[in-house]
Amino acid sequence: MIDAVSRLGVSTPWVLWLLPLALVPLVASSQRVTPVPAIAAAPSDGASRIVGCMLRTSGIFAIAGLVLALAGPYRHGETVTRIGIGAQVSILVDRSGSMNETFAGRQPSGEEESKAAASRRILGDFVGSRAHDLFAVTAFSTAPMLVVPMTDRHEAVRAAIAAIDRPGLDYTNVARGLAMGLSQFGVQGASVSRALLLVSDGAAVIDPRVQGALRAEFARIRPNLYWLFLRTKGSAGIADKPTGEDTPQAAPERHLDLFFKSLGTPYRAFEAEGPQAVADAIAQIERLERDPIPYTEQRPRRDLSGFAYGLSLLGLLALVAAKLAEADFRRGRARALLPPATEAPQRRLAA
Repeated sequence: MIDAVSRLGVSTPWVLWLLPLALVPLVASSQRVTPVPAIAAAPSDGASRIVGCMLRTSGIFAIAGLVLALAGPYRHGETVTRIGIGAQVSILVDRSGSMNETFAGRQPSGEEESKAAASRRILGDFVGSRAHDLFAVTAFSTAPMLVVPMTDRHEAVRAAIAAIDRPGLDYTNVARGLAMGLSQFGVQGASVSRALLLVSDGAAVIDPRVQGALRAEFARIRPNLYWLFLRTKGSAGIADKPTGEDTPQAAPERHLDLFFKSLGTPYRAFEAEGPQAVADAIAQIERLERDPIPYTEQRPRRDLSGFAYGLSLLGLLALVAAKLAEADFRRGRARALLPPATEAPQRRLAA
């Protein structure tokens, strides 16, 4: 109760000094007064007392409601925390030069989409499919670039994804991209589902000195890691072993996959060789990330003047109805003493 009152306010506080006028109906009445010689001689009339109390209360409501309405009452805006279904998703998009090629490994022409264009289109559809997801977007090639931090403004996230249309350099520094992607997660508890989505068509060697820092960060945050590998047709897959020496330089995708598996965090890799495969992988990730997530709902300031005017109107309607129902006893008694209009002609005829 105290908390509800603390959220109330008025736009014009000085008008509240007029509230004592609402006590006027206790000392004065708008009803007609009829003198009675000895009211104590009449029997007690409980119904009349109830009606009198109701009329005084109606007068108080009419005046108090009008004063409150003129003061401009309102309820303060507030932030309400609720529980929905969703996740914090940090999207890490590869912007190396090869992403501007098609899945067939050539420059796009006609109706063909580049891997980057297909990714932007499908990720744009993914963002906003659930109301309570939070997203962050990071692009990387030689160096990472934060496009939009973790937010629930899905229109801004879609615009950020669509804005990643400039080619980067040929070098892919996935380690720095992963570090920036991990840094976007909030401070919520472990109950919040966190997902790091890496969208890339290749991999690079992660320096062993950097691997330790990444392991510690993954262990601290423990996100669900998804690698959407946009595989060019005819190129080596994630699980393909090289024919020669099996080193990170010879098979970077395979060794990046092995590094992800060694992190001790939930991890899944998807190999996509076309736009439809990308869409299927994103849909599967969406089905997997369906945990409760707290979200905030902003309630705007609410004007309460209408309720105050309604209270005043009810009081006024009751007073008007009582006024129209008044009976004038003196006028009724005078009519009773007058002879009927037909008596005078009858006396003349009798004479």
